[in-house]
Amino acid sequence: MPQDSFAVVSPIDGSTYLTREYAQESEIAQKIEAARNAVRSWRRTPLAQRIALVRGFGEAMKARADELGDAVAWSIGRPRWQSDETPRLALVGDLLAQGAERVLSDRAFESDTAIRRFVRPMPGGLHLSICAWNYPTAMLGYLVSQPLIAGNVVVLKHSPQTPLVAEIAAEAWKAAGGPEGVFQSIHLSHSDAERLISAGTFDAVNFIGSVAGGKRVHAAAGGTMTSVHLELGGKDPAYIRADADIDRLAADIAEGCFSNAGQSCCSVERIYVDRSIHDRFVDALMAETAKWTIGHPIEEKAMIGSVVNAGAAVRIRNQIEQAVAAGANRLVDATTSLGGAFVPAEVLTGVNHSMSIMRDELFGPVAAVQAVSGDDEAIALMNDSEYGLSASVWTQDIERGLELLDEVEAGTVYLNRCDHADLYLPWGGVKDSGLGRTNGSMGLLETTAAKAFHIRQLGN
Repeated sequence: MPQDSFAVVSPIDGSTYLTREYAQESEIAQKIEAARNAVRSWRRTPLAQRIALVRGFGEAMKARADELGDAVAWSIGRPRWQSDETPRLALVGDLLAQGAERVLSDRAFESDTAIRRFVRPMPGGLHLSICAWNYPTAMLGYLVSQPLIAGNVVVLKHSPQTPLVAEIAAEAWKAAGGPEGVFQSIHLSHSDAERLISAGTFDAVNFIGSVAGGKRVHAAAGGTMTSVHLELGGKDPAYIRADADIDRLAADIAEGCFSNAGQSCCSVERIYVDRSIHDRFVDALMAETAKWTIGHPIEEKAMIGSVVNAGAAVRIRNQIEQAVAAGANRLVDATTSLGGAFVPAEVLTGVNHSMSIMRDELFGPVAAVQAVSGDDEAIALMNDSEYGLSASVWTQDIERGLELLDEVEAGTVYLNRCDHADLYLPWGGVKDSGLGRTNGSMGLLETTAAKAFHIRQLGN
């Protein structure tokens, strides 16, 4: 039986943070009609005006930073002092705005006195944007600001774990003077979202979330000619070469593993270390891991709060215990009295690819370290995955590092860095990590369709 309402259970204390009703058919129809009615007028709105409104939206969200920060902390358990994502959201809008005129302008092709040829990026139309819970405010830069600047109309379905963020965003759009129907949020059930996608209701769907969810969206859109962009999960590897500067990189690797309690699509989940420096690296990583304290997200200024819910914590613990049973070494005393959804930072060694913890996305604060014989084995293991979002190589030999990165199967590769979504570069994955790219000028362009103009001069 379909449910008419849903509850957000806070992972901090297990209390019901809020309840909401799913949109019913009449509300869904009304919002879709309003969006469709806004498509033509928004597309014709001058780019400078669209940019101003999107920037105004970013500023309106910053003005609501306290409310949004509280919602993030209580809904997903991130420490409150880390939960304000509004500066990044506004920055994404600003950077998109800076390059929009160039990206969205006509591109001339070879012409002559008789024929003029050019391509004009045209808005795709009505977009459904589906947002995950793990960066619920910042990701609106890609799911809302980006398609709006390109001239598209957006209906936002946020995760049922973070519905308040969507409501605040819709209110902020209105406060910024955004036209009616151009950007709306709606609490859609998964079944209603799939039904609408299957019916070809939207011109495009932008999805950030799990592989399973992305595949359901992709299947629902099958045969509709709906454009689908999927930014999915990862099992991102890091390779530490024998010449790497361990003292300088250990803190970065720890942050890549433990930031946001490991709940990032680009978290470092697999670490391959040259056997000759394995023990030194593990010692350095353990020293950094000790700095990633766990505590109450509201009452303490800890580095890690809870994971998103108690079920996720059970899944993470099970993967750890399975690895230990299969021979992995657990180097950290990971006990805590904080509650069922709290998982402290951990380090495992002695892992291998027969273990789930090296194959399946974990989404938790665990560093899993495997010794390798050198470059060839490291690259083979890095590519031995169904995922391909990001990957990193750590070495003082820049030329060799670039050669290795060229062999890695991932949408984004780093040399001496990890777990970073560069706002100037496109973002997306290969294999089960997704389809298409968002972010930067290429992401902006992907929210449009190339319309080719062939102009024959009169009299020729």
